[in-house]
Amino acid sequence: MLTTVWIIQIVSAVMLILLVLLHSPKGDGLGAIGGAANLFTSQKSAEKGLNHFTYVLSAIFLVCSFITGFHLFG
Repeated sequence: MLTTVWIIQIVSAVMLILLVLLHSPKGDGLGAIGGAANLFTSQKSAEKGLNHFTYVLSAIFLVCSFITGFHLFG
């Protein structure tokens, strides 16, 4: 059980790093490489989807962190 939580936590951490790098506060960010910024019809929909996925993934990461902490120290 704990090994599964650790794997989910590591995968979500790596994906969070990539998602944060894809965010573009003022420019295209890394999404401009290879034309990935043009996949969506507007910048607002791209940012909205990216923000939503980042929030969900960060919640998964936090839950896994709490489970790991309670299991190791509880």
